[in-house]
Amino acid sequence: MRKPEHHHNHNHHLHHHHHQYHRRWQWWCWIAPFLPILLPILTITLLLLFPHRSPNPPPPVNNPPPPPPPPPPTHSPPPTPPRLFYLISGTKEDGPRLKRILLATYHPNNLYLLHLDLAASFEERLDLMVFVGADLVMSDVGNVRVVEDSDHIVHDGPTIISSLLHAVAKMFKDGRSWDWFINLGPEDYPIMSQDDVLHVFSYLPKDLNFVEHTSVLGWKESQRVRPMIVDPGLYGSKKTDVFWLKERRMIPSSFKLFLGSSGVILTRSFLEFCIWGWDNLPRTLLMYYTNFLSSPESYFHSVICNSKDFQNTTVNHDLRFVSWDNPPKQHPANLTEKDFEKMVESGAIFGHEFPSGSVVLDRIDKELLGRTVDEFVPGGWCGEEGNNGCNVVQNPLILKPKNESWRNLERLLLRVLDRNVFRSRQCI
Repeated sequence: MRKPEHHHNHNHHLHHHHHQYHRRWQWWCWIAPFLPILLPILTITLLLLFPHRSPNPPPPVNNPPPPPPPPPPTHSPPPTPPRLFYLISGTKEDGPRLKRILLATYHPNNLYLLHLDLAASFEERLDLMVFVGADLVMSDVGNVRVVEDSDHIVHDGPTIISSLLHAVAKMFKDGRSWDWFINLGPEDYPIMSQDDVLHVFSYLPKDLNFVEHTSVLGWKESQRVRPMIVDPGLYGSKKTDVFWLKERRMIPSSFKLFLGSSGVILTRSFLEFCIWGWDNLPRTLLMYYTNFLSSPESYFHSVICNSKDFQNTTVNHDLRFVSWDNPPKQHPANLTEKDFEKMVESGAIFGHEFPSGSVVLDRIDKELLGRTVDEFVPGGWCGEEGNNGCNVVQNPLILKPKNESWRNLERLLLRVLDRNVFRSRQCI
């Protein structure tokens, strides 16, 4: 019968299939424990044999170039030069000397006020105005003025102080900023360039007042302090000498007197105090000095040393080179060529006093200032090298100091500002 045979074959097939399935299960059970080890190995092998390749590989990325290395450190730029305000004063026949001083001290960053007193003729004053107006640099920069409403000044009288305060008030009204005030007369002359001065002053605190002073009166007590004078310039129209009163007065007790040289270098802030006088000290002392002989040698000295706000700003030096006779006289000796080396080594900015037409001035122009006749002192502001280039202002803030000159001034300032000297010599 066919069915049993078919059934037998079917059973045989099932038995064979079951046997194969059992063997496969045994093999899988045997290999399963090794899968954690075999799979990583197999994966790495396949990646090495068949690396992945994208059909469209992305374009290469252009990384930005690395930033350039920082520049090497450089020195900090020099400080901005200060602005100096010069008052250059004289009397009749002093016009040529004032012109020479102006050319020797001129710098386009500074301010200048020229004053010829009422003893000078109108023609002299007009000649000074024409001189300033005809110069291309001075007229273009506009930093030089000639006082038109001149003051009446009497030598050794208080009208000198009045005129000086008048000039300062004019510059305040002008509105332009400045840092230090310097007064010069016809007997003064610079012994270093403005580039030298401005270079050194750029590094100074702007609250320092250079006033040579002392409270030791000595012989001046009987010759200056106790006598009383009257200055005709306060009320008269003609220039005459001061005259003396019979009365003598006591030394003041409400303030302390200080004496020194008439040449000063004063800060704007201190002169604002002298003009405004918010605590009345400057006005009180101005009235006292109305009857004081040679008040320019004492007024500012006493005001600054009696003011708590300014007495600690004083430097006991006027930065002028002066030679005295032995024994000293009322006025310094005239400077000559024999004083030349001492002037240079002193580090002073100006010399006082030079007689009119002194040959030593020509030597100063040639050897110290590098200036030729009727020309400015060459400086960093000039358009080109040499005097011809000084007909054009390139940059008034560029300075070209000369090593020897400014270093002498620097040494002088280091000496007077030394901590062991500076405070101990203030208002003594």
